[in-house]
Amino acid sequence: MKIFSYLPFNFKTIKNILLKIYLYNSLIIYIKMGKKITLSFGGGMEILFNNTKEREVELPDNVVNIKDLIAYMKDELLQERPELFVLNDTVRPGIIVLINNADWEIEGGLEYEIEKGDEITFISTLHGG
Repeated sequence: MKIFSYLPFNFKTIKNILLKIYLYNSLIIYIKMGKKITLSFGGGMEILFNNTKEREVELPDNVVNIKDLIAYMKDELLQERPELFVLNDTVRPGIIVLINNADWEIEGGLEYEIEKGDEITFISTLHGG
């Protein structure tokens, strides 16, 4: 193409540059995607979360630890009666929290840093009689 002969680059160069930009942007989007984890509910907790026993969730970047997760769950996932789930920025007494089938206290409690693929389980031990 004679029209572009005065330019210091050709179409192959432009194509390579655009491909690199596309790949770079795709990588940034992939890196910025939150962590995908599994939340499980038992002992009646599932009622508070739309009768769901288990769900995969992609967390936003600002959810780093369990404390952040509890706030996120309260604001974004909880369907009803937050007072049965949260008390003073943590779960209510009587709710067992497991991180990958281990007691959350062993894993660091509220400060446990969530990792991609974690399974976090909430089980209520409080039942009416």
